[in-house]
Amino acid sequence: MTMFPDFRISGSALTAEKTRLDTIAGNIANMNTTRTEEGGPYRRRTISFAEDLARAEEQGRRRIVQPFVPSERIPGKVEGHGVRVDRIIADDEEPMAVYDPEHPDAGEDGYVEYPNIELAKEMTDMITAQRSYEANSTAVNTAKSIYAKALEIGR
Repeated sequence: MTMFPDFRISGSALTAEKTRLDTIAGNIANMNTTRTEEGGPYRRRTISFAEDLARAEEQGRRRIVQPFVPSERIPGKVEGHGVRVDRIIADDEEPMAVYDPEHPDAGEDGYVEYPNIELAKEMTDMITAQRSYEANSTAVNTAKSIYAKALEIGR
């Protein structure tokens, strides 16, 4: 049992959203990358989140009851520890073919394959990640002031 689960949970969300923002920034930075080390154009990347659960053993087997609820302490229950980045996924959409025979990466037919990245979608994802980051930052600050008030009451 940890003393301040609010900080742990919101902190894990802050870390996950920062990774999401970094991934979106990488997508925007590579919108025009036609050649990568893997070959072919850059592939858009997305983040997959998962619950970060503590492992619990109950009678020799693992089971998940429900996410962490501070008021409930059930022996053998799996407690939530927030969120984590499960994986970073490369998009499998086909690249856009643009006719540009002067480009060094143009094929014999004169077409260049560009990443299938839409700036509007990336900006929308960035705003969503930013709002989530702000909400978790507010949750940390609220928890901090609640704990400070509790200490004042205890004096």
